[in-house]
Amino acid sequence: MMRAVDRAVPAGLSLSRLETGGCPSTAGIDDEKMPRLSASTPLPTDVITPGYDRASLKPGILHIGVGAFHRAHQAVYTDAALAKEFGEWGIVGVSLRSVDIVHDLRAQDGLYTVIARSGAGDSAQVVGSVVRGLSGTEDREEILSLMADPAIRVVTITVTEKAYGYDPASGGLDRSHPSVAADLADPRAPVGVVGYLVEGLSRRHAAGLPPFTVLCCDNLPTNGRIVRRLVIEMAGARDPALANWISGQGAFPCSMVDRIVPAATEETRARAERLIGAEDELALDTEPFMQWVIEDHFISGRPKWEAGGALFVSDVEPYEKMKLRLLNGSHSLMAYLGQLHGLTYIRDVIAVPDYREKVRRHMAAVLQTLDPVPGIDLEAYQAQLVERFSNPGVAHSTRQVAMDGSQKLPQRIMLPAAEELAKGGDASAFAYVLAVWMAYLAKVAEISDPRAAELKAAAAKSAPDDPSAPFFEIPGLFPRALVENGAWRALVNAELEKL
Repeated sequence: MMRAVDRAVPAGLSLSRLETGGCPSTAGIDDEKMPRLSASTPLPTDVITPGYDRASLKPGILHIGVGAFHRAHQAVYTDAALAKEFGEWGIVGVSLRSVDIVHDLRAQDGLYTVIARSGAGDSAQVVGSVVRGLSGTEDREEILSLMADPAIRVVTITVTEKAYGYDPASGGLDRSHPSVAADLADPRAPVGVVGYLVEGLSRRHAAGLPPFTVLCCDNLPTNGRIVRRLVIEMAGARDPALANWISGQGAFPCSMVDRIVPAATEETRARAERLIGAEDELALDTEPFMQWVIEDHFISGRPKWEAGGALFVSDVEPYEKMKLRLLNGSHSLMAYLGQLHGLTYIRDVIAVPDYREKVRRHMAAVLQTLDPVPGIDLEAYQAQLVERFSNPGVAHSTRQVAMDGSQKLPQRIMLPAAEELAKGGDASAFAYVLAVWMAYLAKVAEISDPRAAELKAAAAKSAPDDPSAPFFEIPGLFPRALVENGAWRALVNAELEKL
């Protein structure tokens, strides 16, 4: 049976201390300047800390996209793995754009606090698996040198869907994507994630080394296969022999990741300060639940991630579809409803009975598009999702979830709609979600989306007889099966007119 980590203390983590000695309660000293979290910080005994010797930890993983989700998910699993079976699996965290997070990691010796929040209270964990931080804007050559180092055996990625330069229409590279175009023009000075992977693999190929395993942890369908295709295409543009080597020797396992991690706020940092007795610029709030399903295909070993509850399977796709369509699709629906009706957080949306019923209706429609998922009771999974969305301790803003809809909705909403229509089913629930999205695009003055200009131009067009038409005319956004289905588009228009 599939195991989900639904506890505040992942398996394998002890209540050991970063340093011996205790720390008094912070009550009554709020006015004092707190020290910055570091390896020498004494912590309260109720804070979960690494159950291994950090001083002996050496890098074995390079992670691209060292943002909030990675630090509350893969890094936590790696902490559990190291506590269970220690090895050279320290994480070098790379941010391709930001320097602030890298500077904060250096200032805090790679340490930060993850606060699991629920109605039952808060639990703080200081995570120690990140050993270094590097920035693409300051440390490009050092990053590439590490990718060419045989000590780095796995490269993991969380950069969001829009960063890959993936063209859903062709299934390959979007050559108009800024980072793709830059990396094709100057492959030895990469700026994008695919460019870094190709240059890193090129250096290993030239040195006669085996490739590293590339483990994508972003919400792309069959994410490992997509990244493999993009890497091979870009490699082939510079050297067919390199592309053939990657095709024959490389490993790109698929994975499904799940944990709700809101953007950190000043309140998050103040909460961490109260819990650990130190200032932490990198503190995160999250939920107790986390889940990771991974295709077990690695070239040169991997950490014992199952110690934290990760599930290794031969086929990730059923789990991936379940999560993308049930959780992420419902999240998008709630985000756009919230933005339309002035509701700040996801928990506020699910608290409205009418909207909760709309979410349940959407989930019921999604079930018709799913295959059986080994070890998962889908009815229980839906109930668990509603409970997670309602978590009073998780302030997940509808504005944050609403971002990048053009990159998220194709796999969450459009693909299942096309599949349901192809088998003669009822895809009206998906028409409703897209209508809510279109209404959001028309109402909200500023949106965050790689195709914002096209989307806002479509929203500004007047098409009284076919109000959704300007959106369906955006090149490559919708599957042809939806664009050409007049009856289904009429459902979108009917919902849009109501909104």
